[in-house]
Amino acid sequence: MVNAIKGVFVSCDIPMTQFIVNMNNSMPPSQKFIIHVLDSTHLFVQPHVEQMIRSAISDFRDQNSYEKPTS
Repeated sequence: MVNAIKGVFVSCDIPMTQFIVNMNNSMPPSQKFIIHVLDSTHLFVQPHVEQMIRSAISDFRDQNSYEKPTS
């Protein structure tokens, strides 16, 4: 018998995968969202966290972006 789990396939580079894994590890056990780490660049996560991951990545990129000062 096959068990199916609905989820979202995430494909990203290794540093972003580590960012998502660290996000997951910082959650309480009842809120962990990674279903399976497929390899170093692919994750299978619960579908309800897709937007949360997108916004966390966006915030992370905004915090780590360099803007050249205008003179």
